[in-house]
Amino acid sequence: MEFDAVILAGGRSSRLGGAPKAGLRYDGATLLDLALQAARGAQAIAVVGPDPGTLPAGVLNCREDPPFAGPAAAIAAGLSALEQDYAARRAAGPAPLTLVLACDMPRVDTAVRSLAAAVDDAGQSGRDGVMALSADGRKQPLIGFYGTAALHRSAADAAHRGALKDASAFALLASLDVRAVRVPSGSTDDVDTWDDASALGVTGRIQGNDPGGRPGAPQLNSTLEANGEKPG
Repeated sequence: MEFDAVILAGGRSSRLGGAPKAGLRYDGATLLDLALQAARGAQAIAVVGPDPGTLPAGVLNCREDPPFAGPAAAIAAGLSALEQDYAARRAAGPAPLTLVLACDMPRVDTAVRSLAAAVDDAGQSGRDGVMALSADGRKQPLIGFYGTAALHRSAADAAHRGALKDASAFALLASLDVRAVRVPSGSTDDVDTWDDASALGVTGRIQGNDPGGRPGAPQLNSTLEANGEKPG
């Protein structure tokens, strides 16, 4: 299966005190490392978010405009970066499918493999892609393989209407015919709070207590500095 990948790694992490999710760690790897691993096999990959400084060779880094403009704007930025990179290399156009993946799910690899198997087994059946359906029945638009041409059309239409900024992934995908595919339990669990992190075994650079006094959470300043940002 031929696909590109857009990995979203630039949210505000407001419920984590601003600590970038991409740099948090699970089983010795950062959450961004795990997202890149889940996207292995992609022809090209764009990571949308602040420059982490440690991307593998060939992986693109870009930012939505303006920063923190939401997942729809981030997906559009990733698609644009991939398209421009293909043109610059005078390579064949983007792959027919694009994997869209948020970088805050430490066990997402199994979800991606389930979706890839669904595409390989049944094709798209004339649809515009597949997205993950969690074990408890929730659709997860930030884990999905989507038709690249359909994504570009949707992003271009939203941009024309001035509707990209602060728009959700669901809003961007609303015009697409996407099939929901149930994925293994736990594979879509994400990190939004320090309690989520603790439950999943996700850690950061441990230096005492977090601002809320919960032992084991990384201090915000240390996490920001580790990701090349200055504390506010």
